[in-house]
Formats: sequence, C-alpha cells, structure tokens
Amino acid sequence: MKKVLKFLLGFIIGLVSVILVLCIGLTVANKISEVSMNKYIDTFSKVEYESQLKPQLDEYGNWYFTTDGDFKIMHITDTHIGGGCLSRGEDKKAFNAVAAMIAYEKPDLVIATGDISSAYVTSGTFNNKYAHQYFSRFMENLGVYWTVTFGNHDAEATNFYNKDAVAKMYENDEFKYCLFSSGPEDVSGQGNHVINVKNSKGDVTQCLIMIDTHSFTEDDPFGIAWDYDWVKEDQIEWYKDMIELYCKGEKTTTKSLAFFHIPLLEVREAYWEYVNNGCQNTENVRFIKGNPGEKDPVVFPSETKTALFDTMVELGSTQGMFYGHDHLNNFVLEYKGIIMSYGYSIDYFSYADIDKWGYQRGCQMITCHTDGSFDIEHENYYQDKYQPLYEKEVVTMVKEAK
Repeated sequence: MKKVLKFLLGFIIGLVSVILVLCIGLTVANKISEVSMNKYIDTFSKVEYESQLKPQLDEYGNWYFTTDGDFKIMHITDTHIGGGCLSRGEDKKAFNAVAAMIAYEKPDLVIATGDISSAYVTSGTFNNKYAHQYFSRFMENLGVYWTVTFGNHDAEATNFYNKDAVAKMYENDEFKYCLFSSGPEDVSGQGNHVINVKNSKGDVTQCLIMIDTHSFTEDDPFGIAWDYDWVKEDQIEWYKDMIELYCKGEKTTTKSLAFFHIPLLEVREAYWEYVNNGCQNTENVRFIKGNPGEKDPVVFPSETKTALFDTMVELGSTQGMFYGHDHLNNFVLEYKGIIMSYGYSIDYFSYADIDKWGYQRGCQMITCHTDGSFDIEHENYYQDKYQPLYEKEVVTMVKEAK
C-alpha cells in the first residue's frame, strides 16, 4: 500500500512539474512572440487618402460622418487572431491580407463583426488580450476609422479577460481612429452603438447600428454544445430607441443597416425556405448571390427566436444586416424586404486547414448612397488588385475543399 501511495504521489508531483514547466515555457515563448508580432504589425504604414472623411461626435455622444457623396464601408469578419506563439504564422497572414484590402479599397469605415480573437490551447495562450491588442495596434497604424462588434470567441470562458475588460481595451482614449463604444450600461452586452452618415444639411442619410449577439448560453458556457446566446429584449428596445432618435421623421423614414456577429434564426429560415422550394425564390425569399459552404444545417444561429427581425420589418428602417460566424458561407438573401448578407471571413487559424483554402477569404464592400440606398460587393482577397506587403500565400480556390 505504501508503495502504491508513493508511486501515486510521485506521479502527481511529476505531472504537476511537467505542467509548470510547460506553462513557464509558453509564458516565455508568448512574451518573445509578442515582441515579434508588434515589430511585424509596425511594418504596416498609414493608408494614404486623397481626402479622408473625419467623424465628429453628436449631442448624444455618437459618432457621425458628413458627406454629400458615397460612403464606403469595408465589412470584415472572423479574423481569428490566435495571439500566441503557436499561431504567429497564421496571425501574420491575417494582418497581411486585411492591410492589402484596406490599402486598395480605402474605405471610410471598417466594421469588424466579431471573433477577432481565437485564444485557444492550439494558439499557445488563453490570454485573449494579445489578439485584441494586436488588432487595435494594427488598425491604428493603418489610420483608417474602424469599429467592432464582438463574437462568441472574443472573450470565452477559458480566456483571461471577459468582455467588459475587452471592451475597455477598445475604448482606449489614446486611439485616434477607433469609434467603438461599449454602449449604454443598462443595456445587455457590450458594443451596442451607432455611427451615422449625414449630408451637409445635417440630415442622417444612413444609420449604422452595431449589436452584440453575445456568446454561448449560461447552460453551455464553454461552447461544448455550440449553444449560442441571443439578442436580449432590452437590446431590442435600445434598437427601437435608436430608430426613433435618428430615423423616424414626420414624412420619411431614414434607412439603417445592422451589423453583428451571429446570424439571426431568420437567416436559416429564409435559406431553407428557398432550398425547400427547389432553390427557387418564394414570396418571402429572394436568393441574390453567393455560396453556402457549411455543412447542414448550413446556418448556425442561436436556436432562440427573438423579436429583433420582426421589429426591423415593422419599423421599416433597417434595409440590410451583415454578419459572419459561419466562415464558409458568403451568400446573400433578401427576406421580407431585408437584405441578409454574410461577409467573407479572414480566418487562417480556427478551422482545420482553412489557411490552405481561398474561396471564402476576403471582404465585403458596402457603398451607401445619399438617397439611402446601398450596394454590396464581395471581394475575394486573391484577386490581383490586392497586393499585400508580404507574399500572398498559395491556396486552393475549389469550394469542395471542406
């Protein structure tokens, strides 16, 4: 019995020692990697604009741009920066791609709809601060105005920093170009905020509404069952307040666009209504373009139906919604008069072998016109027009690679 106890004690001590050595080794490696990544990020210089629009704060503390011409938004999503010593190569590719697209497109505003971070064991760290600080430093170096909405991986239960702490990172007063706001303290989530586009008369021509779709449910905090949370009732009330404040006039309704990470349940409903009708449009659904790259059920929203979509239809302001989350989907639908559009993902890291595929990687360009209308174009990163600072990797463009 004593020999067994001695063996168990020795085994436990040995295991603890190995874990300590690994932890110390990874801590040192990640600190070394941090220096390397910051040097890499600092090689990207400010994008040159002929005439860059500059935002101002309105009386309610919300940012707005003024223009009598088109307003260009670049929508990127799911950068999945690992932030650790084991993901450094993939992280560099992500920054290289985003910089090339921003340098060419010169958008007035970049909106990143979540999953900026992928602080997993496979990245070598659970410290999600690395990824968010790298991304912030990178965007500020480029000198383009930008904001974010949070995704389900940006502040996971296993990460060092929760969403409140991450939000404070983005609200850094030293940032010159970040327009992120945590939003009202009495509204669920972090990052519920608006950015407006106005004409020279002071009229809002487009209201851009960022909404936090949260992460995993309380019953599945670690995301083992992929049980996604949902937009809360107080957020829907906040949305209604923003529409009332900025979009409702005596005779007209100003148009708005919504940005978030996890698609609403209605996206799945619309997609399957189209498929079950023999991939033909229905009274409610019009398939516009793009590809469903994920496996069944193709769209992975929260399974909880909220009143957000019906509220959008009822109020008649929001004409389009933009999201990510499902990395291999890039299709666009119109459902009950509202455009539903996946963005291209950036991800080089979180899906197995996704760094070797290219059909799903790029950005979505949204051009807002002064009459409230808008156009969207999905732009694949591997077009010749995007010339990155560092060599562009060779990938397969075949959709069936998954």
